Amino acid sequence: MDKRTFLRGTAAAALGLVGAREAWALGDAPRGAGASPAAGTDTWARIRADFRLDPAYLNLENGYYCFQPQPVLAAFESNVRRVNFEASRYMRTHRDDDRVLARGRLAKLADCTAEEIIVTRNTTESLDTVINGFDWRPGDEAVMANQDYGAMLDMFRLQSRRHGMVNRLVDIPQDPASDQAVIEVYAAAISPRTRLLMVPHMVNITGHVLPVRAICEMAHARGVQVMVDGAHTFAQMDFRVPELGCDYYGASLHKWLSCPLGAGILYVRRDRVPDLWPIFGDDTYPREDIRRLNHVATHPAHTDLTIGAAIDYHEGIGAAAKEARLRALQRHWTGQVRDLPRVRVQTPRDPARSCAIANVGIEGIAPTELARRLFEEFRIYTVAIDAAGVRGVRVTPQVYTSFDDLDRLVAAVQALAAA
Repeated sequence: MDKRTFLRGTAAAALGLVGAREAWALGDAPRGAGASPAAGTDTWARIRADFRLDPAYLNLENGYYCFQPQPVLAAFESNVRRVNFEASRYMRTHRDDDRVLARGRLAKLADCTAEEIIVTRNTTESLDTVINGFDWRPGDEAVMANQDYGAMLDMFRLQSRRHGMVNRLVDIPQDPASDQAVIEVYAAAISPRTRLLMVPHMVNITGHVLPVRAICEMAHARGVQVMVDGAHTFAQMDFRVPELGCDYYGASLHKWLSCPLGAGILYVRRDRVPDLWPIFGDDTYPREDIRRLNHVATHPAHTDLTIGAAIDYHEGIGAAAKEARLRALQRHWTGQVRDLPRVRVQTPRDPARSCAIANVGIEGIAPTELARRLFEEFRIYTVAIDAAGVRGVRVTPQVYTSFDDLDRLVAAVQALAAA
């Protein structure tokens, strides 16, 4: 792929409106990024150039929110102007049709039907819609992990106070010897009263990728539904949602798909849709229609309009190449520090059990202090994690991150551990 082809594709993305997808012939998108994750340096450099990076520090906290590459940002800005220009007329005449188009693009990316997916604001809204939507009875049980995201744990606690249901919490092993070791942790917590199991596709604080399909099969054999937190795997890893075998799946699009803030998805297996109570009352759609779970009122429509451009950029790189690159980046730095004295990498050693995210701690340095020193002494931005048996900083590179960037991190960890 030559430079002209690459730029022609990214320029097309900058058109930004939902109808602009036709301008992206697949061959015009920024393809060829990862024939090999370490090769194709020029292509990865071009991708890096699409992200406006702050030279004052190295950002290794993309897991919370990854800003948009310039073609997607240009699309977003164009959509903001469009909505602002057309105002009420757009919201009353075009918004709903454009949301249908965005929903269709996401369904294709997830490899599910459009009748099984809705566009939300983030993972929390997606999964809380399910947790709140269950018709809980006193004594019903749900199983989840201490390592799950706090917002969903809070919602389960709220249902316990409100309805008298019971929450059973487990601890996910940090470096399991086998898939079975993880499965058995969840299986041991299930009882005849268990109705719902929440499981992270990737543990957000360590990057541990769980054997979700096998967990779903185990739970379903016991009559238990499964809800998957996919905040960090959708568009980070190359998979299809139905392959997991889960009943519900929620993810954020502002992380690994680099959508504007305020976009997420909720997948609900079609036969589960009628049984969920919506958060907001809406009699527009029948019980069998997933859109009744998706009352959005007046919201920033320009975010939804930009989903197509973000998908185009993601597909231009290629999902498999992107995953391979992210895995290679993580292994590049963790492999150099994992066995150093005082250093504790709290991400599984088995490369199949992780992708981009990893967590590192240093004995004798509190997580908040480690994050502070990395930033103040080495100008490297991470986030401190001190919860659920994990003490360190989460390191989250992205497709624009270089191996040289991560060598800076390795040097900083070596220096701090040796001090």
